[in-house]
Amino acid sequence: MDIFEKCRNYTAAREAMAVGLYPFFSEVQSCLGTKAVIDGKKVIMIGSNNYLGLTTHPKVREAAIQAIEKYGSGCTGSRFLNGNLDIHVELENRLAKFMNKQAALVFSTGFQTNLGGISTLVGRNDSVFIDRDDHASIVDGCRLAFGKVYKFRHNDMADLDRILRENQNSGGKLIAVDGVFSIGGDIVNLPELVKVAKQHQARILLDDAHSIGVLGERGSGTASHFDVEDDVDIIMGTFSKSFASLGGFLAAEEDVIHYIKHHCRTLIFSASMPPPAVAAALAALDIIESEPERRERLKHIYTRMKKEFDALGFDTGNSCTAIIPIKIGENETTFRFWRALLDNGVYGNTIITPAVPPGESLIRTSYMATHTDEELDQVLQVFKMLGKKFGLI
Repeated sequence: MDIFEKCRNYTAAREAMAVGLYPFFSEVQSCLGTKAVIDGKKVIMIGSNNYLGLTTHPKVREAAIQAIEKYGSGCTGSRFLNGNLDIHVELENRLAKFMNKQAALVFSTGFQTNLGGISTLVGRNDSVFIDRDDHASIVDGCRLAFGKVYKFRHNDMADLDRILRENQNSGGKLIAVDGVFSIGGDIVNLPELVKVAKQHQARILLDDAHSIGVLGERGSGTASHFDVEDDVDIIMGTFSKSFASLGGFLAAEEDVIHYIKHHCRTLIFSASMPPPAVAAALAALDIIESEPERRERLKHIYTRMKKEFDALGFDTGNSCTAIIPIKIGENETTFRFWRALLDNGVYGNTIITPAVPPGESLIRTSYMATHTDEELDQVLQVFKMLGKKFGLI
């Protein structure tokens, strides 16, 4: 059989395109924070992870420009060989201090961070335990690891405890879990997870991609939010959300970071973060530390939107962060709802099976500290109108 036969037989996306209901790879002609131009139409953006609204911040923009002028546009090599700039090291030192860890290590993307970190740490005689709703980068990191992989029910620490007890002789143990789950917007029950981990001598890797900048007294994420920073062994973060850039990092004790630095294939064999991305992340970190009012404004916004959506009668699940899912149902209905949103000046993200179980497709909405009350009012009006039209409320 021709290996390309599966490609020719794949028709689902083209069928959706043909009827104008294809919600992916939308062409964005302009994006100025809370507003974007998509397919030539100005819309309110509620499909971005730009939680603090820093992608357009003057300090972030200027830092990126200055970095290009000093270092050029890229490093053309890995950190391991010729691509290790002084600003990479500066960012790592700043992040280690910010996350209250001994050391940090930056990667070119967040996906590479989990992919490399997990597959490097989990050897043949080890095991990794993951939440069924963990991000794809954690799942794929486990696929690359030589150790055994076990899944526990979503945010169910009793089930995690059961699986650990059943596999107590499974070598070194790593629990890898999201801090804020990227589809549902709910927060991991970290205090209970810490208790279970200690009972079974398991280490914890916490993916805080959607938490840093959003949760915690200083904006340093889920462990800070629950005051268990010393009990979480490795914290993973990304620069593509609150940091308004691109890349990722791990923060942990120095020995762990040193080992990963010298064994991680996704670090050693990838070109390093380009200078403007590093500089943008550094500038964003300055703002996260110096402007807590952005985090407070964001919390006010997502608390209000969750309350308003629930009052209208939408099913928003257990969200308690800036990610608020609006559950629709079947895939085709979700496609049509997304198209109607776009036609009415609102852009959200379509999440369908297999990313969610059959019959549980949804519109994933997410919010920025820079959204105005007027924009939020308009979003609610559109959802109210369409919710009634589609029989959802």
